[in-house]
Amino acid sequence: MRLFGVLFALLITSVLSTSSSWAQGIIRDAEIESVIREWSDPIFKAAGLNASDVNIHVINDGSMNAFVTRGQNMFLHTGIILNAETPNELIGVIAHETGHMAGGHLARSDDALKKAARPMLLTMGLGILAAVAGAPDAAAVIMSSAQKNGTVTFFAYTRVLEASTDQAAENYMEATGQSGRGLLRFFQRFRYNEVFSGATRYPYFLSHPLSSERISALETRVEASPFKDVKDSAEDIAKLNMMKAKIIGFLNPPETTFSLYPETDTTKPARYARAVANYQIASTKTALKQMRALLEEEPENPYFNEFYGQILFESGQAQKALRYHSRAVELRPDSPLLRLNLAQALIATDTPENISLAVGELKKVLAREHDNGFAWYQLSVAYERQGKITLAKLATAEQAYAMGDYLRARSFAQRALIELPQGTPEWRRANDITLVIAADPRIRKQAAQRRRH
Repeated sequence: MRLFGVLFALLITSVLSTSSSWAQGIIRDAEIESVIREWSDPIFKAAGLNASDVNIHVINDGSMNAFVTRGQNMFLHTGIILNAETPNELIGVIAHETGHMAGGHLARSDDALKKAARPMLLTMGLGILAAVAGAPDAAAVIMSSAQKNGTVTFFAYTRVLEASTDQAAENYMEATGQSGRGLLRFFQRFRYNEVFSGATRYPYFLSHPLSSERISALETRVEASPFKDVKDSAEDIAKLNMMKAKIIGFLNPPETTFSLYPETDTTKPARYARAVANYQIASTKTALKQMRALLEEEPENPYFNEFYGQILFESGQAQKALRYHSRAVELRPDSPLLRLNLAQALIATDTPENISLAVGELKKVLAREHDNGFAWYQLSVAYERQGKITLAKLATAEQAYAMGDYLRARSFAQRALIELPQGTPEWRRANDITLVIAADPRIRKQAAQRRRH
């Protein structure tokens, strides 16, 4: 994991495969995750889901898309956040995706694909028979229609599914006292573009096909809601604008950020974005000055404290950074990412007392995010500084396991297992890692791939 400011981490991963030019990365940021969680958790609860069981991932992808996968995982592209004109629009999209998750639509889509394959295979079979019977022209016509028949069957199902999910999303919006006009407006904007500007280039609307009938049905339902006129709060609007500023500042070239947020723009999001851009080009003094001004206005903002501390840390001033990272954790003690930044700064000071404090912070992080590979790495570093080499090996095994490097995980777990007292929790964990990996077919695949290289 490469760390950017405020733990704005771009984790290159093989979990997803996207066609976008941005492509392939999960963003971790305490502020963005907090805001999205604040907006999403009430929706999850309204859908009958346990919010703590739902994993939300923000993908570094400028295309507009959102989707869910099995295991209650929701993915939001940065492009869909940037394209949301209001918080209500983004919450509406989240509510729609929650509808897919709560309705078990992934499993049902598999059934639909199987059903769609039946007419396709039947038609292809007829084409083959025609060819065998000596009618090649007829065979070609019949077989060319096979895919069309399957597609028609599948998309007929998809249209029904999407329409029912719209209704579920409106149920969740009503249950949380929110207007459904955001989702409706979002669809209306892109339905217009789809008709007149070819918006089918947007991945979201390829997988969530729009139709006039669907939008009309949603509009009827939304306008009947007693909450239709509920507006976004000024606070929520500010949070969306700050999220957008941060995303643009970190993921765009600095010159783009300066163009979108010129010096003449003195709003808080513009100043935030420019501070991020200056940090990106290593203009440390300017970035610190800009963030200091924002901190003076909002000294209780945990994310301003975090970013100021990160700039200091990245410029080799770990001791000074501790004050701001500590303050960020005081303000948001429930944030594992803020604690991770604090632990990293504590380790960098390299004093026995601070290393011990870092171990404590990292254990709290891992209690919340056991699969956080970077936290395990930092813990291995801290244990090594303390001379606890066996525990460092176990932490390295955990890091490798979390990152999917099973051969390395097994190797370090086996080394730790030899040295750990038998029957201790650490010994049992090292043993579990070796046994799980030994029984996992992925390890054989990974070993074969390494042998080939």
